Amino acid sequence: MSKEYFIEFRHAGNAVKVSAIDPVTGTEVSIVGDPHRTEAELSRLAVQKLEYILKKNAPK
Repeated sequence: MSKEYFIEFRHAGNAVKVSAIDPVTGTEVSIVGDPHRTEAELSRLAVQKLEYILKKNAPK
């Protein structure tokens, strides 16, 4: 089962800021990427970071 996240793109000059948000916990992370990369590539990187943070902050 794959989780769903909110993804937001903001273009700023020579970069694009990609935010990924977990709707369950409200946890948000951002990456800054190359605007020549595809949205799929940038989304994947942002989701990887979000899942890392969620796992790191999970109760043990």
